[in-house]
Amino acid sequence: MTILEFIVSIVAMSLGAITVWIILLRNNRRINRIEPEGNYDMRELSSLAESMKQRIDILESILDAEVPDWREQNERTSG
Repeated sequence: MTILEFIVSIVAMSLGAITVWIILLRNNRRINRIEPEGNYDMRELSSLAESMKQRIDILESILDAEVPDWREQNERTSG
């Protein structure tokens, strides 16, 4: 086995592993989507709430960096 064959085999195995990893991640996301029927147990709801909280925290940190007084502006306009 030459060095070129070795490198090609390593690259092929790596690409195969990455492909399987991406497919598994997509299937996991598909499972976590919101169902229109609303059939959830408490663990699913807790997981969805935690995911939403993380997203809100990220959005708030972006707003804090871009518009430092956005909270005060929002309080003035809403009430």
